[in-house]
Amino acid sequence: MFVTASRRFGLILALFAAPLPAAASILDYVGQCVPFARAASGVQIYGDAWTWWDQAEGRYPRGHAPRIGAVVAFARSDKLRLGHVAVVSRIVEKRVLMLTHANWSREDGRRGFVEQDVTLFDVSPDNDWSQVRVWYKGVTGLGGSTYAVHGFIYGPKGASTPQLSARQPDYVGSLIDAYAQ
Repeated sequence: MFVTASRRFGLILALFAAPLPAAASILDYVGQCVPFARAASGVQIYGDAWTWWDQAEGRYPRGHAPRIGAVVAFARSDKLRLGHVAVVSRIVEKRVLMLTHANWSREDGRRGFVEQDVTLFDVSPDNDWSQVRVWYKGVTGLGGSTYAVHGFIYGPKGASTPQLSARQPDYVGSLIDAYAQ
């Protein structure tokens, strides 16, 4: 069957214009941290993760105290060339919280997957969440790196997705990750 160039172009456009099937859960998302954090928190900021802190100024409240549903804005570094953003899913205690994020640990050698309720440990000298260690699947515990954090961006009240945290998160495991190093 002969298909003209214009007909072929029309078929290709139709394929790209078709809506993508919706994921059953935000936890099924595979991709970068930024679109995940935006969808999970309600904070509508675009661009590389390292730019979120400055972009939030004047648009969203910011601070240094964790809140459920807040975005943790990691600073740019040699290890995080584009920064990183994650969403607070549980507060365990003063220096330990759980976060849900995408594109951190490797799964079957690939990145992009969502991890729910992983440990974030405040290791800053002043207990101000400016330096943290993050749970990493590859070592099944806190990774060996310390990361600088700008702080927390607080999204619209009630905008974060209820799927951020599991029904029975492992609080004890999170405390062990943090303090039994």
